[in-house]
Amino acid sequence: MSETTSTNEENKLPLNGRRAIPPNYSNDEENEVPEMEAFGVIPRGFNPRDYLRVVDIYMFKEPQEINKQEHHTDKYYNPKLIVRRGQAFQIQIDFNRPYQPQSDQFWLEFLMGRYPQQNKGTYIPIPVGGALKPGQWGAKVIHRENNSIRLSIMSSATCIIGKFRLYVAVLTPYGILRTRRNSATDTYILFNPWCQLDAVYLDDEKEREEYVLNDVGIVFHGNAEDIKSRSWSYGQFEENVLDACLFLMDKAELELSGRGNPIKICRVASAVINSRDDDGVIAGSWNNSYDYGVAPSAWTGSVDILLEYYSSKQPVRYGQCWVFAGVFNTFLRCLGIPARLITNYSSAHDNNANLRMDFFLDDDGKVDTRLTKDSVWNYHCWNEAWMTRPDLPVGFGGWQVVDGTPQETSDGMYRCGPASVQAIKHGHVCFQFDAPFVYAEVNSDIFYTRMEKNGTQVVENIDTSRIGQLIVTKEVGGDGMMDITEEYKFREGSDEERLALETAVMYGVKKQSIQDTTYQPQTDVDMDFQAQKAVLGNDFKVTITFRNKSRNSYTATTYFSGNIVFYTGVPKSEFKKHSFSAKLEPSSSSSFDVVIKSSEYMRDLLEQASFHFFVTARINETGKILAVQKAVMLEIPTLRIKTKGELVAGKEMSVIVEFTNPLKQTLENVTLRLEGPGMLRTIKKQFGRIPMNSTLTWEVKFTPMRAGLRKLIASLNSDALRHVYGELNVQIQKP
Repeated sequence: MSETTSTNEENKLPLNGRRAIPPNYSNDEENEVPEMEAFGVIPRGFNPRDYLRVVDIYMFKEPQEINKQEHHTDKYYNPKLIVRRGQAFQIQIDFNRPYQPQSDQFWLEFLMGRYPQQNKGTYIPIPVGGALKPGQWGAKVIHRENNSIRLSIMSSATCIIGKFRLYVAVLTPYGILRTRRNSATDTYILFNPWCQLDAVYLDDEKEREEYVLNDVGIVFHGNAEDIKSRSWSYGQFEENVLDACLFLMDKAELELSGRGNPIKICRVASAVINSRDDDGVIAGSWNNSYDYGVAPSAWTGSVDILLEYYSSKQPVRYGQCWVFAGVFNTFLRCLGIPARLITNYSSAHDNNANLRMDFFLDDDGKVDTRLTKDSVWNYHCWNEAWMTRPDLPVGFGGWQVVDGTPQETSDGMYRCGPASVQAIKHGHVCFQFDAPFVYAEVNSDIFYTRMEKNGTQVVENIDTSRIGQLIVTKEVGGDGMMDITEEYKFREGSDEERLALETAVMYGVKKQSIQDTTYQPQTDVDMDFQAQKAVLGNDFKVTITFRNKSRNSYTATTYFSGNIVFYTGVPKSEFKKHSFSAKLEPSSSSSFDVVIKSSEYMRDLLEQASFHFFVTARINETGKILAVQKAVMLEIPTLRIKTKGELVAGKEMSVIVEFTNPLKQTLENVTLRLEGPGMLRTIKKQFGRIPMNSTLTWEVKFTPMRAGLRKLIASLNSDALRHVYGELNVQIQKP
């Protein structure tokens, strides 16, 4: 095929002095390919039927057939052939007569986009030859019988990923005869973590099963002292999700020729996952108001979001960090890039990446909310994607941080990454992309600073251990939690940690130094803060403990402030103020209790039922200030899920979801969602209200089609109560 076969339409393209053809960034658009490409004048007696002609092409594309089995793509609910690059697959061609290798000449053509070009990897002619070379395009005949041949086709381990159109071309003396356009032979080629030559190669089979093939994950939330978890349906194999993920690259206007590079794909995807500057997939909202959309806490997975965006082409409302990360994880796993969802507890949203979070105190030692602009998120979710980094020095491949939550701009767009986790750990923040921002998220210090009347700032206290205190992900092969903090940072106070910090500063991370004269902490008194397990709608108690290690008697003027906060650490309202004087005897501990009543917090409570407590204490004898802050999450009731009837593929079964309203008020505008990846597409039901102490029961009947271990995930959303979840593992038997 001539590389840019013209059509009349293309001849009328507007002249553009900069490029011969328009940019090629739509996987869906096609060019017209002639069935007969003549070499010149065709003689009058020429009859194409006299030559070798393709009657049919068989793609072995059923889930139980060889291609999808060997390429680990049998779970995709997609009728077309899906294979992974750098690995051989088979097709069968039926001709009108037996194939004669001595005299017959034919080849395959894979095309993508509207302007296929061989040098761009969007037009790939594959001659049929001898032995296949690993990781290079090629085809060879492996079986001949009557009029049929079976071919083994090897794709390049670096080829672009997406949907290709397949043609078979036969050479005749007067021109090239091609098969008609047939969408049934379209072939999706994906990344291949099983292929050593692929940039996303992962050498552990259990990890490949988890990070590529698992369609359900766990989101860890809450705070480091009170870790909560919920399931999330990635659903990367569900119907139309693969096409939706390919559309995201079209939307991001990533040239087709760049789509073999996982670094480029992650970079553009981290921008298109959010809607901030490109009308991307999800509109974020952190203000507790979700008009004309779905509350972020109500989503149970990514499928509804991606399919709604694919059909409407409008941002889906609304998301917060775990929603952006959940959808991003679906995108990466769907295309074959190993990926996992990460939670960083006490994540610094440091606006200028100076490794310093400033909390300003007034003269009394209370936090001044007017001056305090930085915020510590209770937790923040991002993703890691696995790939080599040939653009960086050796040793910085492996897990890369990518983040679709819009926080700060990078190269003019709201996006973040890919940033090498190794580079962040060792302080090599000079390596692209956005490593200084991620380094600050996990390494900042909290400064408690008092503003003097003349405008000078006095540092009263520094907390070096709270930010990035715990970084976790789901364990491989189970629903438990895996602590990966040490993959991001060395142990606090170690020589390696100091060296990594010096390296980061050398490479441009701003670290404000403090003159020793301005900061001399009170070292002989410790202050600690503990909260009793707090259940939504109930009173609970918090305890402040002082430990005086000196031989001196002290008195501490103590301020206690309780704030209802968004999970981003931004306060909504102060609901509790309490101050008292504490007498601290030499070499002893003293504890003081503060009772938090439900009547104080229920009216203003936000959806994640999160409190932020600040305690500051001024030691009157020395004038020094102690400060501690803590996030506390309320226990939220869960949904109960049970099944009824036989759990057999192809037979109807029932799922029952129950919820009892524990609040001293009626729940209004209640919505329930239920989904089971690979088993049940999301269904939702509106319930007007649930009176206090009443139980709601919802029965859903459906027929699971495939056997295996599956998970049901449910969520409840209402005006007064959100973040209510339930889940159940179900084993569907073979019929």
